Amino acid sequence: MFRILVFTLMVMFAGPLCAVENANEVQVHKAVPWAKTAAKTLTMDIYTPQNGRSRLPVVVMVHGGGWLINDNHIMDSAARYLAEHGDFVVANLNYRLLGDNHNRTTMNKIVEDVFGGVLWVKEHIADYGGDPTEVAVTGDSAGGHLSAMVLTAGRRLSSEGFRSEPRGFKPTYLPSGKTAEEVAAEDGLAVQAAALSYGAFDLYSEAQHGYETPDNIFWKLGGATPRGIFGNDITAQAHPDYYRAVSPLYLIPARSDYRLAPTLAFVGSEDKTTPPAAVKQFVDKMRAAGQPITFKIYQGKNHAFLDSGCNEFLGNCFGRDAPDTLDDMIAFFNQHLR
Repeated sequence: MFRILVFTLMVMFAGPLCAVENANEVQVHKAVPWAKTAAKTLTMDIYTPQNGRSRLPVVVMVHGGGWLINDNHIMDSAARYLAEHGDFVVANLNYRLLGDNHNRTTMNKIVEDVFGGVLWVKEHIADYGGDPTEVAVTGDSAGGHLSAMVLTAGRRLSSEGFRSEPRGFKPTYLPSGKTAEEVAAEDGLAVQAAALSYGAFDLYSEAQHGYETPDNIFWKLGGATPRGIFGNDITAQAHPDYYRAVSPLYLIPARSDYRLAPTLAFVGSEDKTTPPAAVKQFVDKMRAAGQPITFKIYQGKNHAFLDSGCNEFLGNCFGRDAPDTLDDMIAFFNQHLR
C-alpha cells in the first residue's frame, strides 16, 4: 500500500489544539490575496510580532497534505510559534492543489504558485514589518518538497513555463515589469536559509510506487479522480524528465556551480510516510554536491508532528512534540538570517 496512506488517519484523528505558552504579541493579517488563478484566489496569512521592531527576518511557510488536501491553517500553530518565540514575520502560504480547477492542476503549477508566493513576499513583506533581504523558506511533507524546489530550482525559470526544454517554471506572481528570465538572472528566488520538515524529495519514485493510483487515498479525500500529476497523457515511464524536473533530489547543483542556502533537514525516527532513509538520501546528495546541510532525526516522533492539533493515531500533539523542533529551527534561522 502506498506509504502516504498514513495521512488519512492523520486527518481523521486530528484533535483539539494543544496549548503553547505565548511569548510576544502577534498581529495576524488573515487571507491576504497575492495572486488570482483560474482555480482560485491565492492567499496567505502573515504573522507580525508586535515588538516595536521593523525589518524583521522573514519565514515563508508551505503546508503539507500530499498536494491534494489541507490549506495553510494546518500550519497555524507553527507559524504563530515562530512569530511569537523567534521574532520572525511569517508568511503562511496557500497554493493550488492537484484537485483544483476540476482536477486539472498539474504539479508544475503548484511549484509555480509557491515560487510566485515567495516573489510576492519579497516585494511586499516590508509593508508587514519584514526584511525582504532576509528570507527563509520552510515546509513540511509536501510543503518540504515545495520548499526544496525553491531552494534547488529557483533559477529554472522560463516565460514558456513547463513547455520549455529544459523544463522551467513561470511563477504565478512576477514582480511588475519583470519576466521570468529576468527574475532568474537576478537570482530573485534566492533565500538565505531553508528548513525542510520530513520532506518528499523524489516524485519520480513516488509516481512509480502508486501515487497516481487509487492506492493513494488522498485522491478520494481531495474529491478527485486518480490521475497523472501532469495529466493522463504524461507518465513517469514515458516522460521521466517531467517528474525529475519537479523532484529536488535530481536538481541539486554542485557547489562550484552555485551555492545553495544553508539548509536544515529533519524527520522523526518513527516516520513511515517520509522515512528517515528517504530524507537522508536527499541529505547525502546535498553533501556529495558540497552543499551546506544539517540533518537531524528526532527520536520517537512520527510524521506531521509540526501540524496544529493532536493526532491520536500518529501519537503527535503540537504542544508536546513541536516546540523543541521549532526551537531548533529558530536557532538555525537566527544563525543564518540575522
